Amino acid sequence: MRVAGLISGTSVDGIDVAVVDIGDGIQVVSTATIPYPPEVRAAILSVSNAATHTGTIARLNFLLGELFAEALQKAGVPLKTIELIGSHGQTIFHEGEPVEFLGRKIASTMQIGEAAVIAERTGIETIADFRPSDMAAGGKGAPLVPFLDYQLFRHPGQARIALNIGGIANITVIPAAANPEDVIAFDTGPGNMVMDALAPPFDRDGERARAGQVNAALLDRLLTDPYYHRDAPKSCGREQYGAEFLRETGIDIASATELTARTIAMAIERYPATREVIVSGGGAHNRYLMERLPVLLKARLTTTAEFGIGVDTKEAILFALLAYQTYQGRPGNLPSATGARKPMILGKISRGTSTSSGA
Repeated sequence: MRVAGLISGTSVDGIDVAVVDIGDGIQVVSTATIPYPPEVRAAILSVSNAATHTGTIARLNFLLGELFAEALQKAGVPLKTIELIGSHGQTIFHEGEPVEFLGRKIASTMQIGEAAVIAERTGIETIADFRPSDMAAGGKGAPLVPFLDYQLFRHPGQARIALNIGGIANITVIPAAANPEDVIAFDTGPGNMVMDALAPPFDRDGERARAGQVNAALLDRLLTDPYYHRDAPKSCGREQYGAEFLRETGIDIASATELTARTIAMAIERYPATREVIVSGGGAHNRYLMERLPVLLKARLTTTAEFGIGVDTKEAILFALLAYQTYQGRPGNLPSATGARKPMILGKISRGTSTSSGA
């Protein structure tokens, strides 16, 4: 079955597209990244964990639906050959840990990029909004990528960790010969988010961080945050590492880069049997960060490119796979990773229409 996966991550830099054929395995057909226009990126950031107007969120939801549909049309694969779409959309709020709200303990999440618009513009059945089902079953709604990591990187004799450095960094711990229930996964802390905010749109190759000076006292204080020492499952996001974090800490680019590297290393150190760390995400392009990690880690560091998967496309492939699971009526979460009480079928379906002008 040919399935397209669509996602824009917490770095809010654009829409990643992956078209894959799923059968006995996963065969990548095409990948693409379509950058957001600067004004769209600014608008998304303005509503992400921020005081805003409901009208702005509603308009962006439908606008991103249009942009996601257009991104798929630019991926170089005829729409008539694609049978299903899985869209993660754009996260603008995620709070996996329940908080007190109007007398209840509530965990919540919100992704925008209206799936009904994607389905109508392309004519293809679209499955979206994958996190809520896991959260309804007591999970954190994240991370979801371990479902794919397990299939791609499980090894009969070697313990591996899949490390994704997006806006937030997360790891999937896959013991040798692991069963699904053996997999552990969690967000380690900031990935590119703080660095990008300090050197917009990003610190190319990490050169500004390389030239800077780490504030050791600040770094030591930040590393005492209880989050880094808490057991999995756990998740974090812009709510922890957005504009308020920058204001309160006064952190600089060199210290932010070192915070990302150190918190990733602290998380991986918990699993000393690990022999390989396989990196994906935008952070894999940051040469300075990729130089710091081997200094801090004992395991061999490589990237998903060694396995034939571009570092920018793994999560788009994930949402193609999750859509396929839902289409087949099968669960798409790993409770050992998210903390859910049970495996859940994820997502909500918007039917395609054969009369769509896009088809």
